[in-house]
Amino acid sequence: MAKPLIHPNWDKAPAGITDGFSLEMTAKDIESLREAAPLIPADTPVAVTFLPGEEAEARIAATVAVRELGFEPMPHFSARRITSEDDFEGYLKAVVERAGVTRCFIVAGDPPEPQGPYFDTSALIATGAFERAGIKAIGVGGHPEGHPNMTEQQCWYVLESKVRAIESRGMAPLVVTQFGFDPDAFLTWLKQLRMRGLDVPVRIGVPGPASIKALLRFAARCGVGASASVMKKYGISLTNLIGSAGPDKLVDAFARGLSGEHGRVRLHFYPFGGMVKTVEWIAAYNRKHGL
Repeated sequence: MAKPLIHPNWDKAPAGITDGFSLEMTAKDIESLREAAPLIPADTPVAVTFLPGEEAEARIAATVAVRELGFEPMPHFSARRITSEDDFEGYLKAVVERAGVTRCFIVAGDPPEPQGPYFDTSALIATGAFERAGIKAIGVGGHPEGHPNMTEQQCWYVLESKVRAIESRGMAPLVVTQFGFDPDAFLTWLKQLRMRGLDVPVRIGVPGPASIKALLRFAARCGVGASASVMKKYGISLTNLIGSAGPDKLVDAFARGLSGEHGRVRLHFYPFGGMVKTVEWIAAYNRKHGL
């Protein structure tokens, strides 16, 4: 069976390191996305997160807004936060019918115990609901710096199992990594991914410009490595937490370090300092580098 394309540009070499980037938003970011829209290329994938305390209708409205603004919505499904089969399939049906969704992203979610029938993302895949709804691509998480609850070998086993399960159901797998500050860890992980025979497209998580304190707060919350040596490589001194920082050094390192052996790779921006500030940073970076 031929693998469906996630996006037509995936089989073309990017014009620059930020070409074909994607973004992440919450249900509360609709107005920020509208404000940032003039600086975002048409059809840019925009992931809509599945956060605790947000109503499904708010997430659906955000997904619809992404489509109406000319971008490609990719709603999240948090397995352990889904309370029932009706909750899952009702949300899926709504985003497909109201926002023309063809790609989704699945995570296990933070709760240690499921709030409904789905313990993990594999359980969501196994339902067959995504392909029945006409979904063409499924994104899953990658953890270049490791996972707090799994060994390295378990991470690889789970990732490979999910990629194969998605492919076996006629959909295209995509890996979107957790954000990080250490380009060497990401480049090494990408080599290992390819050595294991996984040629799946990958989006590398990049933190958008934000205050240093905010970046460290998100890192602590998400289990991301932020040692003094790593942060120095990123361009931050932990002895001075005043001011803000952008991912200039990180993105420069990817521009220098990525090559054919790393496979198909694009950047995925987590706009911790705000959507507008993130897309303005991307535009400024492109101007600076003649992209």
